[in-house]
Amino acid sequence: MKYLLFREQLLSMGVFSISHVKIFFPDFDSRRLVEWQEKGYIKKIVNKWYVFSEIELETESLFLIANKIYNPSYVSLESAFSYYNLIPESVFTITSVSSNKTTTFHTLIGQFSYRSIKSNIFFGYKMKKFQGSYFDIAELEKCLLDFLYLNPTYISLEDFGSLRFNPLVLLEIKWDLLDDYMKVFKNKSLEKRVEGLKRYFDHVRN
Repeated sequence: MKYLLFREQLLSMGVFSISHVKIFFPDFDSRRLVEWQEKGYIKKIVNKWYVFSEIELETESLFLIANKIYNPSYVSLESAFSYYNLIPESVFTITSVSSNKTTTFHTLIGQFSYRSIKSNIFFGYKMKKFQGSYFDIAELEKCLLDFLYLNPTYISLEDFGSLRFNPLVLLEIKWDLLDDYMKVFKNKSLEKRVEGLKRYFDHVRN
């Protein structure tokens, strides 16, 4: 197996698994993957997932990788906050939610963290196109709910102030949609935290 032929078939995917390789090359010798890692052509991520070394590891490509290596999942929490410019900081760990168990992968290309949520609240995300592929990321309203659901200590004005939310982005929140999504959670404690968020919104707006 020549690397150039392998690259030609799989490069457009960016990130690929052993299963993808077998689709194109049923008789593929997996020892080639070790050889190509040593030559710097590809990098192993985790769980039989690989990425081409020539792929630029920017935010969107890391989001795509996060979706792929632990499925089902979508980007949410602090990573989504940063993507929407809701918080001023860059986030070095890619944060996602999943209906699978909570886990974290420490890899050569970065850290990927997944928080577990129930399957009935695994919704409220959208597909974003990136270089011929797509990644899933929470809508602004849903990433706020995911965060408050998984972080029960945020309730007061001081708590929300510590997050340094961008007031201009807060103006983009569709509160009716957020309330509709919140009803699916059926969680009284979450409702109280959302009331705290609304009080904070009124505070910064006035």
